[in-house]
Amino acid sequence: MLINVLIVDDDELIRSSLKIILDMDPDICVAGVCSNGDEAYTRVASASDIHIVLMDIRMPVCDGVLATKKILQLRPEVKVIVLTTFDDDEYIFEALKNGAKGYLLKNVSADRIKEAIKVVHSGSMLIHPQAAEKLSGMLQQKKDDFLEQYGLTDNETEIVKLIAEGLTNKEIGDRVFLSEGTVKNKITDILGKLELRDRTQIAIFYLKGGRL
Repeated sequence: MLINVLIVDDDELIRSSLKIILDMDPDICVAGVCSNGDEAYTRVASASDIHIVLMDIRMPVCDGVLATKKILQLRPEVKVIVLTTFDDDEYIFEALKNGAKGYLLKNVSADRIKEAIKVVHSGSMLIHPQAAEKLSGMLQQKKDDFLEQYGLTDNETEIVKLIAEGLTNKEIGDRVFLSEGTVKNKITDILGKLELRDRTQIAIFYLKGGRL
């Protein structure tokens, strides 16, 4: 099945370039292009064919952070990947808090963008290496005491940290020496203990010290 992608960016050159790049991949179909968040919301609201939204952050009329929130309130099954030139911490947090499943900087390769679309479409979360490195540095300074009240095991606590760093289930399994299936089961247990809905909420919950 083709992955239908909506490109949202106020720069016409970037929109055109992304469309050319993505149209070259046999697994991806560019279902539309928009120049701001309001156009994207209208496009998603008008049909149910969009799987992935590649969302710029800073746009006129309606920015990417707000557009992500509006789109996912309307269509929670749609997956948003924030694609921006800005690596500001607050944008990462706000976009993820609003439900984005990925965060990439525009200086990544075309192959990396296509890979991100496929990874996020498969159900995983993806964060650009530079952003993940920055978050990792912040995580090392965090105190994990607040997790103790939820009855997480040491293994589950480690998985929470790795989710917050943007690792996939397979990557987490490699780090903690568990199969991908076992990691999935443990994440289900973690969601139950923390009373959260999905991986994104786990990441935000941890990064914000127990708050959503």
